[in-house]
Amino acid sequence: MAEKAAARAEADRLYAAFLAAGAMPVEADILQPAEVLLDLYGEDIRARAYVTQDPLRGEMMLRPDFTVPVVQMHMTHGAEPARYAYRGEVFRKQEHISERKSEYFQVGFEVFDRENPSAADAEVFALFADLLAPAGLRAATGDMAILMAAVRGLKTLDSRKAALLRHVWRPARFTRLLERFGGLVPQPESRQRLLEGTGILPAPLVGLRSEAEIAARIAVIRADAAAPPISAEEVGMIEDLLNLSGPSPEALTRLRALETGLPAIGPAVDRMETRLDALARRGIAVGALEFEASHGRTTLEYYDGFVFSFHAADPALPPVASGGRYDALTAVLGQGRSIPAVGGVIRPGLLADLLGAP
Repeated sequence: MAEKAAARAEADRLYAAFLAAGAMPVEADILQPAEVLLDLYGEDIRARAYVTQDPLRGEMMLRPDFTVPVVQMHMTHGAEPARYAYRGEVFRKQEHISERKSEYFQVGFEVFDRENPSAADAEVFALFADLLAPAGLRAATGDMAILMAAVRGLKTLDSRKAALLRHVWRPARFTRLLERFGGLVPQPESRQRLLEGTGILPAPLVGLRSEAEIAARIAVIRADAAAPPISAEEVGMIEDLLNLSGPSPEALTRLRALETGLPAIGPAVDRMETRLDALARRGIAVGALEFEASHGRTTLEYYDGFVFSFHAADPALPPVASGGRYDALTAVLGQGRSIPAVGGVIRPGLLADLLGAP
């Protein structure tokens, strides 16, 4: 990745473009409270955050991302509609020795606007596409709302749907759960012993769960074991959805066909169609725009709608830019208030490398 001076210069260029697009400049403290925010990022960022203990403020972390603190700031003090731009360094531990740095620049753009969410999605994506065009990147899009709606519409226990939704961002775990709930694989041995009454021995309570919480959990497990499996037809349609990819108009047609068996996805597919129209009006060649129904499942867990990323030709490189819609996050941080929101970030150091910065 580019040296800091080149990365900073590229960040300044992108930041100026975001300001010219109507964004207000904002900053976020490098040291952020960890207790609440870590839960919002998801498993990957939780594992990679630099966490420390402050004698007065408790557990703190070095800023791993800008979006969450910007949302927190907006929901506390911001007027609407609003557009924000920011730049600065973020910090994430790396598990292996590689070219990836633990400290790098990030520059971003966020839109809070309830008037027309599809138009806001198109605004953010088109702005990023224009700024990144000189680098010749490949764009990929998806929509977490479609998969989440499909899960919520399954004809099965609410507890099963909740478990699947918790693991949407962990593809392997999600697949194992879907197979188990569909009766395709047996219950884990530990669960089977518990159901047979051989897995619990008299012992003192250890840990944070109360006796009542343990009993409630056992009741959920027994209800799950007694319930009929998710039908093979529904399991097959979820698998078809997960494997769906192609040019956006073709993907839309295939989603409309899936809607017959998964009617719950209808409103989310309608929003996708509206978004494609908005993108076309902004000059995006939607006929060549790649759509992957599983796109976004290994990124930040606060995305709950449209997601996108821009990639270099080298598959070893991280995305040059990424973003998406995170309406539910505003409700979590808004203490009863919420507003549709979408945004994205660019790695200016990586972009500077690709553009051949000195």
